[in-house]
This record gives sequence, C-alpha cells and structure tokens, in this order.
Amino acid sequence: MRRADRLFQIIQILRRSTRPVTASGLAGELEVSKRSVYRDIADLMGQRVPIRGEAGLGYVLDRAFDMPPLMLTPDEIEAAVLGEQWVAERGDPVLAGAARDLIAKIATAVPERLRPFIAEPSIGAPPGKAVAPDGLDIARTRAWIRSGRKIRIRYRNREAQESERILWPVIIGYAETVRLLAAWCELRRDFRHFRTDRITAAEFLDETHGARPGELRTRWKRHMEKERGLRIS
Repeated sequence: MRRADRLFQIIQILRRSTRPVTASGLAGELEVSKRSVYRDIADLMGQRVPIRGEAGLGYVLDRAFDMPPLMLTPDEIEAAVLGEQWVAERGDPVLAGAARDLIAKIATAVPERLRPFIAEPSIGAPPGKAVAPDGLDIARTRAWIRSGRKIRIRYRNREAQESERILWPVIIGYAETVRLLAAWCELRRDFRHFRTDRITAAEFLDETHGARPGELRTRWKRHMEKERGLRIS
C-alpha cells in the first residue's frame, strides 16, 4: 500500500470507529509495524488532521473533521456496488430504487479512472429468491422508526391465530426471503420480532412512544445479547 493511501486509510479507520483505536489495532489492520503507525499519526497531526490520543491509549478523530465524501478506493466502490446489487434484489421497492440511485450518483461523482469498477465490478450478488409480500408499507415503517411513532397491527402467528398489537418499531431486518420488524410490543411488554408477511393490517399512529430511537435500539440490542438469538413472534 502506498504511504499516501495508508494515511487516508488511517483516517477512514478512525472515522468509522466509536472508541479509541490503538496503534496495535491500526498496525494489524494496515499490516505495518507500530513504528510506522506512530510516524503516520505524527505526520497526520502535523498536517492539522484533528487526531487526539497517544501511544498505548488509542487515537480518536475529531467528529467535526470533514473530508471530500467521494475520495473512494476501488475496494470501497465495489463494496458499494455489491451492496446495491443485494438491496436492489431483496429490498423493498423504495429502498431498492434508492440503492440504484446511489450508485448512479457515485458513478457521476468519481473520477473517470474509477468508473470501470462500477460498470464492470469483479464481484456480484446472486439473484435473490422471491420475497414474501409485506403486510405493511415498509418505507413508511422506516419513517415511523426515525420519528419514534407507534404502529397498530393485526398479526397472524404460525398457528394462524390473530392478535392486535401496538408496536414501538425499532429496526427492520432483511432476510433472504422474509423481512422482520423488531419492536417493543405493548401487549407483551417486551421486545418481539414480527414477520412482515404475517401482518394482516397496519395503522400508522401519530402518537409517539416517548423513547429516542437510539435509546430504544440500544435497549433492543441488550435484549438480543441476553436472549442470544431471535425470538420470532
């Protein structure tokens, strides 16, 4: 890896990390010595890149630091193309369209020399299997997740028994042939996972549940760690 590319990659690693990254961690990912990392960090700081920390404790990048958003490597471009292929095959129609639009924007913005990595990528996602039809508007559900609003549903379980639930939606999971809605269920007073093809009716309520989306997602993650697997309702 060229040194200029390595300096850029250090910034990328620090930018995506939520906690301090040690020199050992950087050296392992970049496949260089810690001495090289120390020298590279010093050079970046000398160029006024706002990196804080020191050897032995770890480094963090100031969140206010900005870089041109489309300084992409060939691997990053192919990762985006692979993601677009997967989402276009398996995502809901709105998300699939957004994935195609994203790649079109990237193709317009990157230099000419990088466009072949989009037009003729070296990777590919296999065709998706038929996805079971959703019983509610997935695009609208995503909007309700972001705004912290409730959804009332009628749900048919695997035994074909129906129940009415009021949900605090958390996240939508995209499996191979079905989608799952993770939510806090007021009826069960716990987190549950609902197959969207088993939802027979849905009403999008204006009522908010009062929890910040990030806080609710954190609670769900703790629940998942405790359960060590999905509980499908």
